[in-house]
Amino acid sequence: MVDRRLLLIRHCQSSGQSPGAGLTELGFTQAHALVGFLSAMEVDAIVSSVYTRARQSIEPFAAVAGLPVHTDPRLNERTLSEVPLENWRELVRDSFDDLDLRAAGGESAREVLERAWACLGGLLGGGHRLPLAVTHGNLLSLVLSSLKPSFGYRGWESLSNPDAFLLQKSGAGRLTFERLWNG
Repeated sequence: MVDRRLLLIRHCQSSGQSPGAGLTELGFTQAHALVGFLSAMEVDAIVSSVYTRARQSIEPFAAVAGLPVHTDPRLNERTLSEVPLENWRELVRDSFDDLDLRAAGGESAREVLERAWACLGGLLGGGHRLPLAVTHGNLLSLVLSSLKPSFGYRGWESLSNPDAFLLQKSGAGRLTFERLWNG
């Protein structure tokens, strides 16, 4: 069986956390730097969170590669709460150990993982040479922690904007990851 691979990218530096927040000036510079990094790879499909910052992070590469950017809300960032939380970092930290932990109006880590893996599993099994998915820090770190629990909260803290990981599924079905770029 052929190995299946997937690039998982965290968006570039953004101007905020809302779905409509775009990239900063530095974020746009980072997005153009991604072009050089990704151009050496055989990316043949691009799927992004619907959030503006995720789409803007990959659009320069998509233009050069001649690939459309498909959006999928299953890659959107985790909704922590319906209202701003003072203790949001504690909620993020604790949710690596308690996947069912949630704040009022928010998603649990388990719910985020279910939707994320529904999307990523489809990309891994979709017949592409190397699909690319652009997402956000909490979702990305939960996915990586589901593969290697020691990644956890410290892994989340180590993320940068942008960040790139290669997920690889071997013929034996084991899924592993390695960091390719740390902003």
